[in-house]
Amino acid sequence: MIRVLLVDDHRLVRAAMGRIIADDRNMEIVGETGSGEEAVELVRKLNPHVVLMDMFMPGIGGMEATRRILRAREDVKVIAVSTCADRPFPEQMLRIGAAGYLTKSATPQDLLAGIRKVFYGQRYVSADVAQALAFSTFDRTTANPFDTLSNREMQIMLMVVNCHKVQDISGNLHLSPKTVNSYRYRIFEKLGISSDVELTLMAVRHGVLDPESLPTLAGAA
Repeated sequence: MIRVLLVDDHRLVRAAMGRIIADDRNMEIVGETGSGEEAVELVRKLNPHVVLMDMFMPGIGGMEATRRILRAREDVKVIAVSTCADRPFPEQMLRIGAAGYLTKSATPQDLLAGIRKVFYGQRYVSADVAQALAFSTFDRTTANPFDTLSNREMQIMLMVVNCHKVQDISGNLHLSPKTVNSYRYRIFEKLGISSDVELTLMAVRHGVLDPESLPTLAGAA
C-alpha cells in the first residue's frame, strides 16, 4: 500500500486529489495539511511514502518544505504540484530533490501514474512540464530572467511577491533580517529592478505569479 500525504493550502484541491487517490485500492491518504511547516512534522509522524507538495503556500512554502523533508528523510518521495509548468520552477524543484512535478491541470491518470512511478524509484513529470523542459533545452532566446536566481533566491523571491514581510521571511527560514535583505537586493540586482512592485509585475509577466491572485495580495499588504 502506497502511503500518501497531501499538502496544499486549498481544501478543495486536497479533497479532489484525495478522492482520486481513494479510488485506487493500492494507495491510501495518511494525512493532509495546508502548511509546509506542518508537512515537515507530519512526515516524521506519519511516515508517508509519497508527499504531494503544493509549490505556493503561506509560510515556508513548498520549496523549503521539500528541502527540509528530504534533508530529514531521503527515502520519502516528493511530487511538486503547481499551476506553473514553465521553468524555472520544475528545474528548481527537481534540482533540490523532488521526484516529480505535476501541474494542477494534470489528469487523474497522471496523478496516479506519478505516485506509482516515484514510489518505485522513477522520476515523473506531467506532459506539459516535460514539453516545457524539452523546449527550454533548445530555445534560450526566450530565457526567463528568473533562471538566474539560486534556489534560495527563488524561495525568497516567492515569499516577497506573496507579500511576506522581511521579519516573517527571517523567522520562517531561520535567517537574520540582514541576510534576507541581502538576498532581496541581490535578486533586484540580478533582475535589473529596484522595488517589490517591479518584482511582482515581472513575476506576473513571466508566469511566476498568477495575476488572479493580485487582488488578494493587495488586500493582504
